[in-house]
Amino acid sequence: MKVIPVLICALLSLTVADTDLDKLYPELEHSRTIYVTENGPQLSVVAEQAKVVSRRGGNATLPCKIHMDQSMTPSRKMRIKWTKLTSDYLKEVDVFVAMDYHKRSYGSFHGRVHLLGSSPMDASLVITELTLEDYGRYKCEVIDGLEDGTVVVSLDLEGVVFPYYPRLGRYNLNFYDAERACRDQDAVVASFDQLYDAWRGKLDWCNAGWLSDGSVQYPITNPREPCGGKNTGPGVRNYGLRDKDKNHYDVFCFTSHYKGRFYYLIHPSKLTYDEAVQACQKDGAQIAKVGQMYAAWKLLGFDRCDAGWLADGSVRYPISNPRRRCSPTEAAVRFSGFPDKKHKLYGVYCFKGQN
Repeated sequence: MKVIPVLICALLSLTVADTDLDKLYPELEHSRTIYVTENGPQLSVVAEQAKVVSRRGGNATLPCKIHMDQSMTPSRKMRIKWTKLTSDYLKEVDVFVAMDYHKRSYGSFHGRVHLLGSSPMDASLVITELTLEDYGRYKCEVIDGLEDGTVVVSLDLEGVVFPYYPRLGRYNLNFYDAERACRDQDAVVASFDQLYDAWRGKLDWCNAGWLSDGSVQYPITNPREPCGGKNTGPGVRNYGLRDKDKNHYDVFCFTSHYKGRFYYLIHPSKLTYDEAVQACQKDGAQIAKVGQMYAAWKLLGFDRCDAGWLADGSVRYPISNPRRRCSPTEAAVRFSGFPDKKHKLYGVYCFKGQN
């Protein structure tokens, strides 16, 4: 069979020199095989830290450094692109693109982003005037000819997660209603990571709420029968992804630092809701929102044992220093419900914004 000489040739090639093969098999045609060894990518990008923490209204620098093989030099056509990953990781939102002198920012990031540019190999992105919506994961992608590299960096915000439902009562919000409800209270729908961090900080809430990825969950630090069973361990209970239009739950909102002043308005008498709104306006302010109260309580240690109206028609008061008759067991924002707006029984919390 003709296969045998070929096999013998393959075996002999391990030990016999080319000249010996020529003598043994003069009828074979000469050929040469060139093997190319890949030494790995010549371009890569790295982030000095995987997570950057800032606050609303502040600035943040997302690190992205370019490493190149010594045989390469950056070309004028090298492209740097930053995108933001959606919470469900299904889409990427364009943030910033740069190639040579051409630079462009997109959407809500327009005019708020630029490259740090400390060196030609620095693709770090600076975001100014951070908003609540800027929270999330960002991808840095560098392309130079046939070489490319990517790295993902998380942007976290200092803040507070709070459970919320409107005057309509519990379990009345579909996902889009939940988004609007949080926005109306100077907040956004919280992510799972934010809720998980709040749970680690001892948040315990027995009502399920929407999260930004479309899932419905709730945090339990003290297992009990109505909340998943007393024989289960502490944790974040997960109902999974739900129909954003048809299913109705509460919502977990997230807010951060604000620019302005949150305060309890000293007034000679108790107020109805409409009187409370007017009193804040007369003081050059607006009636405060639920998110502003939570931010003042959690981030600034605001403490006041007077129940007051808020913009959504609820009555609450923030206690940072537990004491008798004022949340004796724990620091918390106390909730007195949604009373009749004509009741003249409460004070008011106001917020004066700062430009």
